Amino acid sequence: MAHLGHGRRRTLAVPVGLALTASLAFLPSVAASATPLGNTADSVTAAKPAATGPKLSYVANLNVYATATAAKKAVERAGGTVVVAHEQIGVIVAHSENPDFAKQLRAQRGLFASVGATRTTALKAVQTTEEGTTQTLSAADAAKAAEQAEPGQEPLESNQWDLRAIKADAAHKINDGSPDVTVGVIDTGVDDTHPDLAPNFSKEQSANCVGGVADTTDGAWRPYPNGSDHGTHVAGTIAAARNGIGVSGVAPGAKVAGIKVSEPGTSLFYTEAVVCGFMFAAEKGIEVTNNSYYVDPWNYTCKNDDDQKALVEALTRATKYAERKGVLSVASAGNSNHDLAADSIEDTTSPNDSTPVPRTIDPKVCLDLPTQLPGVVTVSATGDKGLKSYYSSYGLGVVDVAAPGGDKWQVPATPDANGRVLSTVPGGGYGYKQGTSMASPHVAGVAALLKSAHPNATPSQLQAMLKAQATKVACPEKIYDATGKLVNATTCTAKWGQTAYYGSGVVDALKAVQ
Repeated sequence: MAHLGHGRRRTLAVPVGLALTASLAFLPSVAASATPLGNTADSVTAAKPAATGPKLSYVANLNVYATATAAKKAVERAGGTVVVAHEQIGVIVAHSENPDFAKQLRAQRGLFASVGATRTTALKAVQTTEEGTTQTLSAADAAKAAEQAEPGQEPLESNQWDLRAIKADAAHKINDGSPDVTVGVIDTGVDDTHPDLAPNFSKEQSANCVGGVADTTDGAWRPYPNGSDHGTHVAGTIAAARNGIGVSGVAPGAKVAGIKVSEPGTSLFYTEAVVCGFMFAAEKGIEVTNNSYYVDPWNYTCKNDDDQKALVEALTRATKYAERKGVLSVASAGNSNHDLAADSIEDTTSPNDSTPVPRTIDPKVCLDLPTQLPGVVTVSATGDKGLKSYYSSYGLGVVDVAAPGGDKWQVPATPDANGRVLSTVPGGGYGYKQGTSMASPHVAGVAALLKSAHPNATPSQLQAMLKAQATKVACPEKIYDATGKLVNATTCTAKWGQTAYYGSGVVDALKAVQ
């Protein structure tokens, strides 16, 4: 399975081509919206290159003065088929079986800034960042929690130590969040039929972006049959309704939308789908996106590789466009317990869609996407005791804020004594997960509360408020390791009022609504 909640993280500097993206939206050749495109009527009739390789998906990033029409013709001449053209940002998604497809397009420097394959194996019928599998809440545990629920609490809220850790329970007495604010869950799909999600679900802002083209057919945003419960769990943490049924979200009065980007079967998150997700959110007026995954197939995507460089640039263009359209993007830091500010990192899992080749990467050059993209809020995970979760990646100057992601070794004084995060799962049930995938939606929920209280705030202003209002946390003396042993927290450093483990601190939902 790919990487939810963040199995891996990346750090991202702005690619050279990004400096061009602001101009792209204003070129005369650029259309007002992304439109699915097949072979155009005026396509070149010359013989196409031999289709001797596997059918791969590519992103082709246009140069600032290139026209979409010329670029699409070049794609077809090189043996490619245009899947979609995001003309607002100058990114074309194409399929080709020509093994020299990318090389031939890169040679046309007047048209393309970068071109790269989004995967290393042939197209086939996505991933996330939770740590371990879901623990389903039993009927007995649910009944025990309901017996201990206090007046005004949801039936299962007594087990939601995570809400109390960020003062969300106190915030709800002031403001539950506005239905005018929507958080888009870019993930494995959301079960909008769940009784805790149905009241707050926005079908009009939901889609299936797998393959790169948004499908808004009713229910297309739902998880695959027997598919991952990850996106539904994330959605519940953000905006499960306070309706007397099960759990409460951080922003139970806000809306939530599902934008499915994970492949069936593998749950891998490929670039073309994620780009589509950000573009769809931008065009549909979504205020916040949650991204609890890393973009496959690279745990860290390197700007010094021709293929991977193109993926970084396409994703950067998409997230910056979304930010200009008013979208704040929040992402998980990853579950590899890596220092994202280190001089080097050992990446042993890339590419994850074929045969991994161990490599030593420089996290300043090879980024955890999308969490290390410019403007994206990077979130590390904590447990009930406030310590960094044993699996959570970290990094001084990389992590922006921290939030509860769960830690099985940090056991809370709740009816079930479970240190993971309780939330919704498909089919009307509830379950526990842990991971930076679970931390990120807490921050997205607080961002929704902030946007509700400050409807005119820009994404950069919301991010500044998240950091300024966060509860400062000093480096701890001890943390738990993966075996449950307390060890010295020697990897935590502090500077600029930040720490490597917690960034500016743990987010505060109460301050967001005051």
